Amino acid sequence: MDFEEMQNMHDFLDNFYMSRIGIRMLIGQYLSLRQPPMNDYIGMICSETSPAKIVQQAVDDATFMCTRKYGDAPSVVVHGASNLNFSYVPTHIHYIMLELIKNSMRATVEWHGIDEDYPPIKVIISDGEENEDVVIKVSDEGGGIKRSHMKRVWSYLFTTADPAVQEGMVAFENVDHSIDSPLAGLGYGLPISRAYARFWGGDLSVMSMEGYGTDVFLHLSRLGDSREPLP
Repeated sequence: MDFEEMQNMHDFLDNFYMSRIGIRMLIGQYLSLRQPPMNDYIGMICSETSPAKIVQQAVDDATFMCTRKYGDAPSVVVHGASNLNFSYVPTHIHYIMLELIKNSMRATVEWHGIDEDYPPIKVIISDGEENEDVVIKVSDEGGGIKRSHMKRVWSYLFTTADPAVQEGMVAFENVDHSIDSPLAGLGYGLPISRAYARFWGGDLSVMSMEGYGTDVFLHLSRLGDSREPLP
């Protein structure tokens, strides 16, 4: 398959999953509004969303998944705006952060070797009263990504997991993104995480230093004035 055909397919999948996120959001919002009201929630939207609490939940889930596969997991240190609250959909942040943290854990374990002392993964939550975005940075020392692979990290067809792992993906075809899903091998994690971020006017970007580690920046729009980016 040549580059143009792959690009057309990726554009189609981007539009497909963006539409799917929108449909799931509409259905989820409708069903949530028909349930008894919850404090600080309007449907699926929480007016007091705490990125720090969601990050900690994602750390706990990723640690469980990494320990299940490797027997151990790197520690995660969270810095920054621990008292920050803003209006957002908590499940969307959790989806993205779980993907980023488990990717960093896997890279760190495989780069340094099992049963070694792992350098901690660092998560920084940045916010200011004048900022248009809440920015979360995830940094690891997991060896980084080859420069030739950087464009491919957003491909739905690209994964660094072993072929043996991918062969077992059929067993998880009905499992949503949860601690029951495999640590890696699906190949959809980063592009769909970026779609979730862009759905609300944010973005996701990756910077890597091969031989050292990777920094991922998650931008979450806090202004509430972004249009739904449906195709």
